[in-house]
Amino acid sequence: MLLTNPTLNSLIQKLWDSFWSGGISNPLTAIEQITYLLFMKRLDDLETKRERDAEFLKVDYISRFSGKYHVPGTKEEDDIDKNELRWSQFKRKPADEMLLFVQTKVFPFLKELNGGSSFTKSMENAVFIIPKPSLLVEAINIIEQIFTEIEKDANEKGQAFQDIQGDVYEMLLSEIAASGKNGQFRTPRHIIKLMTELVEPKLGQKIADPACGTAGFLLGAYQYMLTDLVRKTDASKLIKDEDGFERGTLSSLVNEDVKNIIQETLFGYDFEATMVRLGLMNLMMHGIDQPHIAYQDTLSKKYNEDNLYDVVMANPPFTGNIDKGDINTSLKTPTTKTELLFVERIYNMLKIGGTAAVIVPQGVLFGSGKAFKDLRKKLIERTELKAVITMPGGVFKPYAGVSTAILVFTKVHNVDDKISEPDTTKTWFYEMQSDGYSLDDKRTKFDDSGDLQDIVEKYHEREKQNPTDRTAKFFFVPIEEIIESGYDLSLSKYKEEVYEEIRYDPPQKILDALFELEIGKQEDAAITSDIEGGIIKGLKELRDILK
Repeated sequence: MLLTNPTLNSLIQKLWDSFWSGGISNPLTAIEQITYLLFMKRLDDLETKRERDAEFLKVDYISRFSGKYHVPGTKEEDDIDKNELRWSQFKRKPADEMLLFVQTKVFPFLKELNGGSSFTKSMENAVFIIPKPSLLVEAINIIEQIFTEIEKDANEKGQAFQDIQGDVYEMLLSEIAASGKNGQFRTPRHIIKLMTELVEPKLGQKIADPACGTAGFLLGAYQYMLTDLVRKTDASKLIKDEDGFERGTLSSLVNEDVKNIIQETLFGYDFEATMVRLGLMNLMMHGIDQPHIAYQDTLSKKYNEDNLYDVVMANPPFTGNIDKGDINTSLKTPTTKTELLFVERIYNMLKIGGTAAVIVPQGVLFGSGKAFKDLRKKLIERTELKAVITMPGGVFKPYAGVSTAILVFTKVHNVDDKISEPDTTKTWFYEMQSDGYSLDDKRTKFDDSGDLQDIVEKYHEREKQNPTDRTAKFFFVPIEEIIESGYDLSLSKYKEEVYEEIRYDPPQKILDALFELEIGKQEDAAITSDIEGGIIKGLKELRDILK
């Protein structure tokens, strides 16, 4: 686990510090530039391995670095040997020459990889903006040390190189400490793991995130499916991570067939080009060669991916508004609020029988406006609203302090289907009080995992247990009661608070005890003769009044 390797932690912090001191202080810009360098390094390493494997097996293999590369804007006779574009080659150049070489030759080559793919399209407007040769040299040296440490960790602890590299990249992404536009911010990994455990994605199912950011949910689904494969074939290879979730190493069972199935069933969309690039590279760093992540506003009229997906997981933007004229006509909720429109979008994306887990601000649960009520009514009438899990306000710090909830629902009817009664019969509520981390800006890890494992266990056992105690953390609420409450889904509407009665000693007894503490046991006459003023005199006067 990356968290237990102080050397890797230190190197990653050193890499961030070098970019900060080198003039790139925006975290999003820094992670994008670091990503390009990591990708160049990993590409060279992977090609080297494939070349050696082909040579050992005596099979033909055409490397990405075979042949000539035509540098954009140059004459054909100036084409260069692609082998010069390898990390292992250009890192040896003098600093000034290397920066120019990477800017004008290596980076353009990188942008053209997988011609026509999502990656190529996302890279069209990408720029390499490392400003100084010294910063490039320092970054390359630190990345070399990081990869050496990854290999050492993998050899010593038996964890897959791909796993550790993925953890490194995830830690880099976690350093994006400022929320983006329209309320975007990174979802904590342990919340992603929790939601994945609730929806249980299966190998072969089509899985999507309509506002994927850095592709955390898609990666969570990917890792869950691989862990499930390990669980079914060799459970001894499972390990518990720092949040108490089981995890199988990515190398345990990944063959080309499994990888291809996963690659063809994960789909992400985002309307920010930087996020699309980061999401693509995040999945590519984890071994998915050609991810399906597209630059797309899924609320707009151009998006028509309805009734296609088995699983949708998302943490869509909370605070945005979209121009009314741009809203897709399939979205019927009378609002421009993105937190409502995205929930409807997710409902529309699901196949009949498909399941979603989506994070919403708690205002969605009880908002009194028509759009809020219409959306909740749709969820209750046309889906099986399985769970409402409220989370404390600090879960998304330092990005935001808003209180949120997870909605879990399975689509039963399409929007135009005629229905005679609601599809939901009862909804399971759970009040998360701790997610295993402090709820301040530091988000310090506790020794335990808070309520995370309890939520997973109780959710999957909810039908057998049928909890109805409204004073507990979790309980069922029948649909009739929810409808009578105006489709209100706030936990506080149904939870019964228990107030413990506190009994106090009579005032006279309390005063006697205070006297004894101050002057020991004495008769009233002795007390009167000994005191002239102060607290003892005041206590005696008060006790005389109460007699």
